[in-house]
Amino acid sequence: MIPAPPESSRVSLPRRLGWGFVVIALALAGAAWWRWSVRSGQGDAGVASASSQAAWRGSPAGPGARMERIGDGVGLAQGPSPNAQGTHVSVVNLEQRERLARREMWAERLARAKETLESYVASTRYPPQSRSIRDHPDQVVLAEPERTRPLSREHTDVQLRLKQDRVFVVGDEVVLFSVSCEDAHRAPRPCEVLSATAREADHMPGAGGMPAVPVAFTDDGAAGDALAGDGVFTGRFQPSKQGFPLYSGTLRVDAQVRSGRAEGSAFLDILYTPTPPAVLTGKVREVVEDGSLSLYLGIEVRKAGRYVVAGRLDDESGEPFAHVSFNEELKEGAREVKLSVFGKLVLDDAPTFPLQLRDVEGFLLKESGDPDRELMATQRGYLHTTQVYPSSVFSPSEWQGEQRLRYIDEYQRQVDEAQQQYDATFGDPAEKRP
Repeated sequence: MIPAPPESSRVSLPRRLGWGFVVIALALAGAAWWRWSVRSGQGDAGVASASSQAAWRGSPAGPGARMERIGDGVGLAQGPSPNAQGTHVSVVNLEQRERLARREMWAERLARAKETLESYVASTRYPPQSRSIRDHPDQVVLAEPERTRPLSREHTDVQLRLKQDRVFVVGDEVVLFSVSCEDAHRAPRPCEVLSATAREADHMPGAGGMPAVPVAFTDDGAAGDALAGDGVFTGRFQPSKQGFPLYSGTLRVDAQVRSGRAEGSAFLDILYTPTPPAVLTGKVREVVEDGSLSLYLGIEVRKAGRYVVAGRLDDESGEPFAHVSFNEELKEGAREVKLSVFGKLVLDDAPTFPLQLRDVEGFLLKESGDPDRELMATQRGYLHTTQVYPSSVFSPSEWQGEQRLRYIDEYQRQVDEAQQQYDATFGDPAEKRP
């Protein structure tokens, strides 16, 4: 007789089948959960360190790594996240990003500070009173203004060409004005000055107190007119003889002009001084001192004050070389004005000696009022020719004025500060400075 199985082992077939179904269901549920974790990319098995992920990609990672691209929306303590194209971006910590941003900012400031310092040093290597003529292109010749303007608002197709041979008029000097008409292509047009008058300029204090006086414009080849019948009308004006013997200030000449059936108006201004405050005697002595050439101009000062005097220097061939000036106080009596030809300027530009001084002009600067100056008579043309000097007598040293040294110190301080701030952005000793 076969013994019966224990009671605990007597399980019916249906019950055993039920347990099987439970096991299968649990397995399926686990597989589903695992697939969901993989799809999300961030399951427990996918949470790897940034270093291991970077190593898997074959690139450095970690807080000390250098980052080539910043600003890709990198998060902190996160693994690589796909961007719109499905590629991964680099990881960098916030401290490094801020340091790189500071480095870029201070690099730009340092470059600007260095450029400012270098530019100032280069532009001030000569003193203000002795400069290359290249620095004063508007001073190569004496002022002889020339301009064009429409005949009128209604007739813009007709242009007036206005010219004068000087702006500053002193004592008995005469100024010549010219007026002509042309089209937009500078082709001459018929022109006629119907009338012209000289008067005080509107902006002068008390303007209108003196009557206007007529100024004749002609095209007959006389009284300063270059060529008869060429369509250029010339007016000759001498303030001391034509109504303004004691006037000091700006005078304006108004002209009424006609071209064909079109009419319009224009004006030309001069600054007039009836009696000059000082007169150049024409005597010049030259001395080589402190590595520069000094030209001392004789001057008879009638009114004490601050004088500004300027002249032009040409080389032996007449090529413009330098602009020299004087700006100092002078007392009454026989004095001298020093025009310095700086030694380094001579060595740098190497003009051919002898040098020629020409077109010397000056004025007494007034502390207040309009006009702000009293004019001296201009010495037109060549006034003095220097001796011939070897280059060995001139100094190669740069100008060391007090103001220049003060500005250089300040600009250097800004460079040093920017350099220190820039260096401070390299917090990691392992980082290589450029």
